[in-house]
This record gives sequence, structure tokens and C-alpha cells, in this order.
Amino acid sequence: MLDQTRAFQDIGRDVMGWMPHLLIAVVIVLGSVLGGLIVRRILLGLSRQAESATAYILKLAGRISAAGLMVFGVVTALGTIGVDVSALVAGLGLTGFALGFGLKDILANVVSGVLILLYRPFELYDRIIVAGLEGVVSEIDLRYTRLEQEDKTFLVPNSLLITNTITLLKHRPPESGSSSSPA
Repeated sequence: MLDQTRAFQDIGRDVMGWMPHLLIAVVIVLGSVLGGLIVRRILLGLSRQAESATAYILKLAGRISAAGLMVFGVVTALGTIGVDVSALVAGLGLTGFALGFGLKDILANVVSGVLILLYRPFELYDRIIVAGLEGVVSEIDLRYTRLEQEDKTFLVPNSLLITNTITLLKHRPPESGSSSSPA
């Protein structure tokens, strides 16, 4: 009976010793989740006000930053509890490398799409030639650029547009409100 009482006292002391660390870890996780949601909501709100090209970039940045903050919070909380996170961080790094290698073409297209949307080498409704394909640019998104001909549609990967020479044949038509003839 005395041994059982002493065992319960030891367990109670251990639990009381862990409580502050556990509470701090919960606060860190909740703070990182809340911070990630706030950053994502701010960037999504900005994307609604931005033009379509910048909106894609802001939405992507919102998702990446929210996920990054949440992962950072979980790893920090585990370290606060006393878990050795060096192996976890190394595992996350290796996982990121493997995913990056496996998805390199998709990631190259997304990064190229961001560059196209930022630098704007061509605009919607421009007629371009790239890698032997000619057409009018009807859509630019993060992965593909859509070129349209009279009877064909080409979905050109954005990485192809970044790595090849683009011939710009015709700029988009001027805005309907402006007139080039004198009054």
C-alpha cells in the first residue's frame, strides 16, 4: 500500500512537471494555426482586389505560408515538449527533396507561371509563336498558357515559355474607349 501511494505521488509529480511544457506547446500550435489562417485570409483578401494575374500568385503564397507556419508551429511545439526534432526536421527535408524531385516538372511549370505573371512578356490576346506553336493567348494560369488558333487549342507548359524564344506577332487590341483617329 505504501509503494502504491509513493508511485501515485511520483506520477503526480511527473505530470505536474510536464504540464507547463504541454500548455506552452498547445499555445504554440494554436498560435501557429491561427497565424497561418490570418496570413492566408489576408493574402486571399488581397487576391480578390488584385488583377487576375497577381491573384494567382497571392493565393499560392497564402496557401504556402499558412502550411509553412503550421508545420513550423508543430515542430516547435514538439521541441518544447522535449521531443528531439532534429530527426523530424531531417525527415521533412528529405521528404521535401523527394517530392520536389518527383514533382519537378509541375513545380517548374508553377514557378515559370509565376515568372510569366510577374514579368508579363506577353499579354492576353497577343499572338505569339513559341517552340513552333502559333496562336492567340487566351488564358494564362500557373501551369499552362492556352494558345488558340482557328481550329486548334494548345496548352503550352509555362516552363516551355520560359526556356524558349517567344516571337510576339501582334499586341492585344487597344481598349475600346480610346480612339487613334483625330476628332
